[in-house]
Amino acid sequence: MPRQARKPRELTEPLFVARPPADAPLAARMRPRSLDEFVGQAHLVGPDGALSRVVRPGYLPSMVLWGPPGSGKTTLARLLAERSEGSWRQLSAVTSGVADVRQLVADAHALREAGGRTVAFIDELHRFNKAQQDALLPHVEDGTISLIGATTENPYYEINSPLLSRLRVYRLEPLSAEDLRSIVERSLADERGLAGRISLADEGLAALLDLSGGDARQALNILEAAASVAEDGAVIGAEPIAEAAQERLLAYDRVGDQHYEAASAFIKSMRGNDPDAALYWCASMVSAGEDPTFIARRIVIAASEDVGNADPRALQVAVAAMQAVEMIGLPEAQYALAQAAAYVASAPKSNRAGSAYFAALAEVEEKGRLPVPLHLRPSAHRRLAREHGYGRGYLYPHDHADADVDQQYLPDELAGRVFYEPSDQGLEIQMGERLQRLRRQRLEARRGQHRGGDKGRRE
Repeated sequence: MPRQARKPRELTEPLFVARPPADAPLAARMRPRSLDEFVGQAHLVGPDGALSRVVRPGYLPSMVLWGPPGSGKTTLARLLAERSEGSWRQLSAVTSGVADVRQLVADAHALREAGGRTVAFIDELHRFNKAQQDALLPHVEDGTISLIGATTENPYYEINSPLLSRLRVYRLEPLSAEDLRSIVERSLADERGLAGRISLADEGLAALLDLSGGDARQALNILEAAASVAEDGAVIGAEPIAEAAQERLLAYDRVGDQHYEAASAFIKSMRGNDPDAALYWCASMVSAGEDPTFIARRIVIAASEDVGNADPRALQVAVAAMQAVEMIGLPEAQYALAQAAAYVASAPKSNRAGSAYFAALAEVEEKGRLPVPLHLRPSAHRRLAREHGYGRGYLYPHDHADADVDQQYLPDELAGRVFYEPSDQGLEIQMGERLQRLRRQRLEARRGQHRGGDKGRRE
């Protein structure tokens, strides 16, 4: 007798109800009902978009949708599931455990035996621990489920490599001002939204777009809040929008992508000699609640990595600022951060010292640590000096003019190798001139020795 497929739990909840409850939030009421209504992310769902080319009835690859809040990850996942004709199941990684994952997989197996397919959407996928992610792995691999994970965090850091290797990663970008404008204007005109209820003045629309930070949900929430206290037919300007928003909500997560993006912009602004941009990104991080010691450490790194010996005082200023931050904290430490960031951004730049170090490190990694020349080894132990030649022939530089003497300091295999070439910036100009002069003097001394030796042989 053929085995009968176990009847799955109800997996066929409608992707979109035709008419959401009247008291549903505006963002829920205005959720796109088809890909034609979806706004933004043209690189994914446009005519030549990456997802448009691969998703079709009966087929949906497992994937991660990675992007900031309000960029359309959940909506896009549901629309893709609908296009692929798969049955929708949704879990939140915040509230679901391994047992929920196992139940989902069991139901998906049963549906598969009955000829159906399951699309499993897991919101905040990066919050699943290793055991939960491992529980998904074989079922993603064998096609029991088509997994769509949504995350605001970099999946290459937050998702286990075995699972990530079986997922395609698609990056969603913050919505542009034009995208947000289209969404807002549709909400003002659509019967599901605020049609006939209120309108936006040009300055109100501009303020709304500015305050939303590329987040469609945030834009509609602010709009709905402003409309809730306005009279029917009101034309809403910038002030009611600002009041509805309460304050500018910075798009920033101290442990997420915005954290690293702002830090990257800050560092690159200092490196690029732009104190204005450096101070802006510094202020944006402080305003968003970033740890000021993190900011101070970035300034110290830039002072050493990017300014270097072109102006050694930059490192002193940066370290002093870091100490000030640790001693006095915010808000007063903002002055120290501003002073150090402006100094480092304005200072001449040279990365020659760091480049020289890593060139030397490459030699160490390739050849191992080469033997120290005998004349450079410590001669404190008389027996070592007598029997093995430790320290023999060492010339004390301070006994010579310019506190310099022609003497080999590198291992024999690297003798004559030059790693550090000072730049033509700031104090390194003087350093470079001094090193060139000393090198010429050593070369002349060697030539003199050679000429003396040749003369002796001729005589």
